[in-house]
Order: sequence, then structure tokens, then C-alpha cells
Amino acid sequence: MRKLIVNEKYNNKKLNNFILDSFPNLNKNTLFKALRKKDIKVNGKRVSEDITIQSGDEITIFIIDDFLYGTSSFKIDIIYEDDNIIVFNKPEGLSVTDDNISNVTLTSIVKDKYGKNLEPCHRLDRNTKGLIIYSKNSIALNILLNKFKNKEIEKHYYTKVYGIPAKNHDILKAYLFKDSKKSFVYISNTPKKDYLEIITEYTILNKDIKNNISTLDINLHTGRTHQIRAHLSHIWFSCYW
Repeated sequence: MRKLIVNEKYNNKKLNNFILDSFPNLNKNTLFKALRKKDIKVNGKRVSEDITIQSGDEITIFIIDDFLYGTSSFKIDIIYEDDNIIVFNKPEGLSVTDDNISNVTLTSIVKDKYGKNLEPCHRLDRNTKGLIIYSKNSIALNILLNKFKNKEIEKHYYTKVYGIPAKNHDILKAYLFKDSKKSFVYISNTPKKDYLEIITEYTILNKDIKNNISTLDINLHTGRTHQIRAHLSHIWFSCYW
């Protein structure tokens, strides 16, 4: 998040011109997406269009610095590599593939740097940091896709939560409904129409009793939208902790 004060040069000028001039490496598509999501404020009020601004206006921009200043600041570490695969540590704030926020993705960066034949074998949310396996050839890609499909490869997530589970390990089951129109998900303990089963396994890695915080190792048996956040939040409000 960045805050800027409009100077006299941009008095009665358009918001987009001011932002793009302030951040020359910012992609226009990223700016347009931020406007549509109302991730830009003028004098504390969210805006969704290219309005006229005045000198002295305060502009607040909720776009991560890597996109504001250019993707060269993204550090892409290689964790493992052989003749068939390469494993990258995806940074937070970068999509694996196109998500309509920016045309710059982890895949576009690694293809430019390490070879056009690289293909991701799975996904992570844009705001999640973690390991992504890329195949170097079609044979490796098909093998890995099948292994993920058949659950022969486990994906573990480390997360900190407020609250300490009563059990050190548990497998939680519930049902999730995704409301695409509202961009929201709902959880139910019992089956309902259009709700899909979710299974979330956790193991406590660390307990901070003083601050009532725990670190969990999460193993998803199902992969639904926002499953970890939604399921754990549901358990919290169900007084599980």
C-alpha cells in the first residue's frame, strides 16, 4: 500500500495519468483491475473509475510494491531441479497463471528466464507463498498431473491461526458452497443442496499459549475455494477451539 499527494502539475488531471507517471513500471491492466476492485482511494473514499483529481488530494493505492515498481523485485528461488522437473518457491502476491489482475505471472517469468517449455503441474493462490512444480516436458507433465489427480502427492500448508485447537491432530469434515456472484463461500456442518464436501486435516506444530496463537500443518484432502480460511474460521465460530 502506498500513499501519494497530488502536486500542482496534476491539478485537474486524470487519476490514471498521475498513478502511471508516478509508477512507470506499473502495468496498465493491473491499474485497471485495481480500479474495478476499488483498491484505490482518493481522500479516503474508494473510487472505481478514472476521475479528475486536484492538487493536494491524497491517493491511497492498494497494489503490492512488486507490481508498482516492476517484477524485477520478485525473487524466484529454485528449490530443486533435474532433467524432468524444476521446483520454484513462489513469492506472495504473484499468480501462477493469469488471474485477470496482471499479465505478469510466475509462469510468464519462469518461461522467459528458464525456457518456454516449462508448464506448472499444480496451483497456489496468488497471496500464498510456496513450492510450485514445473515440468520440462510433456511426459513429466502428464505423470505429475495424474499423481496429483490420484492424490499420490500431498500438498501441505503452514498457517498461523488465532486460537489453539483442543486436539493436536484432527481431520475436519464439513460442506462448502461458493457464491460466485458475491465472491463468498459458506460452510455447513450438514449436507445441503449445491454444497460440496470438504475435508481438512491439521496437526499442531507450535502453541503460543501467551498470545493464544498456534501454527498448524494443513493437509487438504479436498481442494475447494478458500477451503483453509473458510473451514478454520467456521470451526472457530462453532466454538471448536
